[in-house]
Amino acid sequence: MIWLGIASGAAAYLLFFVAAKCTFRVQEGELATLTRFGAALRDPEGKVRTFEPGLHFKAPWEKVRRAPVREQTLQLASQLGGTTAIARDGTLVRFDGVLRHAADPSRLEVHLFGCERPDDHLGSYFMCLVRNEIANYGGDDEAGGEVAWTQLRRDSRQLSDRIEAQCAAVGDRYGVVFNGVDLKDILPPDALVEALNAVMNAKTEAEAAYALAEADAARRILAAEQSVEVARRKAAAAETEIEEIATALAGLQRDGVLWAYVERRRAEVLSQAKHLLVGSAA
Repeated sequence: MIWLGIASGAAAYLLFFVAAKCTFRVQEGELATLTRFGAALRDPEGKVRTFEPGLHFKAPWEKVRRAPVREQTLQLASQLGGTTAIARDGTLVRFDGVLRHAADPSRLEVHLFGCERPDDHLGSYFMCLVRNEIANYGGDDEAGGEVAWTQLRRDSRQLSDRIEAQCAAVGDRYGVVFNGVDLKDILPPDALVEALNAVMNAKTEAEAAYALAEADAARRILAAEQSVEVARRKAAAAETEIEEIATALAGLQRDGVLWAYVERRRAEVLSQAKHLLVGSAA
């Protein structure tokens, strides 16, 4: 009975060992290969043997090496100092970029065994390409007065295409296929950003001051026009009153009673006076 329990335990352990050490699973979007004591397993043609997605068996002393054939992205921001580069005019440009790539199934041996950490090599190479292109881009441009940052930002798509072409030329070296290069967020140096902000603030303040001055001038002009209109109407009223008085006096003159009117008005004025100065003509 005891021996039966020991045998059952040994069988269970052996089954677990086989399941854990002698099987492996390949996920969708990746390929795998096996190494035996450091050497890659090969088919009769001498090529590295690959395993497609699914469950596979292996010997306990064999190790699995995996390579993603689905598209991978490499962010420049994750690289040390990977967000700055010196442009052709000496300005320090800040940028970010993405390299889209995947392992080449036909060159899986190069990708897995050509270098120890292919992603690190790709990142360093990509960084060198970007910095070299930014440093030399537009150097032969006849419009030499244009700021390098503005030209880089304007032609970012063309710059990405040039970098992508150079990456594709060395794809076989790393056993990868490059699907695209995207440069984005090409920003000016901090000093230029501060200068641009200062210019924008000054422009905003100048526009605000101009608007206030224009509004004040319009208000003053409107007030002056209203004052002129009031004065014109007062003058017209005074003119009308003078003409009416002149007409009335002319009528009194024709009737021969102007002297009586003058005497009556004189008497009214004298009656309202508090002091009267009487002098004799010399």
